Amino acid sequence: MKKKKFIKVAKEVIDLEIKALIKLKKSINDSFNLAVQQILKCQSKVILCGVGKSGLIANKIASTLSSVGTPAFYLSANDSSHGDLGSISKKDILILISNSGETNELKNIIQFANRNKILLIGVVSQKNSVLYRSADIKLLIPKAIEAGNIIPTSSTTSQLALGDALAIATMKQKKFNKKDFKKIHPAGSLGAQLKTVEDIMLKNKAIPFVSENLKLKDALKVLSSKKLGFLLVRDKKKLTTIGLISDGDIRRYSQKNQNLHSITVKEIMSKNPISIDKNELAAKALSIMNNKKITSLCVYEKKNKLRTIGVLHIHNILQSNIS
Repeated sequence: MKKKKFIKVAKEVIDLEIKALIKLKKSINDSFNLAVQQILKCQSKVILCGVGKSGLIANKIASTLSSVGTPAFYLSANDSSHGDLGSISKKDILILISNSGETNELKNIIQFANRNKILLIGVVSQKNSVLYRSADIKLLIPKAIEAGNIIPTSSTTSQLALGDALAIATMKQKKFNKKDFKKIHPAGSLGAQLKTVEDIMLKNKAIPFVSENLKLKDALKVLSSKKLGFLLVRDKKKLTTIGLISDGDIRRYSQKNQNLHSITVKEIMSKNPISIDKNELAAKALSIMNNKKITSLCVYEKKNKLRTIGVLHIHNILQSNIS
């Protein structure tokens, strides 16, 4: 087959799957609303199950639901008939996914759900099927032409899209936000990008505070011990941050003046250091640093910008894999 024909095949496959999704979009009805409502009311777990390619889709949907605040897991249809049915409780919701709705491996699960009055949501393409007839809520996937006419392609694309729609609908109703997402995604690139300033800032004794009247020669000792390359200058009452002095400021001053013993940090500090709220994303802090061409920020809370509760150095951000 010529290379140009490969591109033609790719476009044909995608076109068929687009047509399947358009059909699915038009088919969404009150059954979808009912399914979302029941998932929201679920007091236990949402269990997804399928066979073959549909099983892979069920596994992915379970993962998506769990990641946006709805506890869910995948149950192997084959293993369920060998003891794993015991993992399903009466408070669970069972979502079975099958194109034909007649897969033998699912029949035992259907019987178990009906016998124990477990809410059953059927995702199926055949109305005249055991799954469709047995389901409490029927989510009908419109029949579509499979790419290549052999393996599930268009049908599984529709199943996946419907599962994503269920997950996002429940997420929005629960008002599941970025902070919630971060709690259950602490690792990986997504978790890193959702870290807040408070998550990675330096606080308490790590903050390089000095008094406004501290002599410059003594400030040098603090600067060396803190190893951050800057000091925050506070007023006499030690409540308000009034300035910042960097090692560069001291170096530039010492090149022109030899009198480091009598001068205070207040005399050469930069006033009004740039600050950020502790609840802002660390990624935003990095953007501010890049735009302002600085390497550190003061951190405040509750709009009290002059009261520093932490400091954020660019090294803290880079060490957290935030970009």
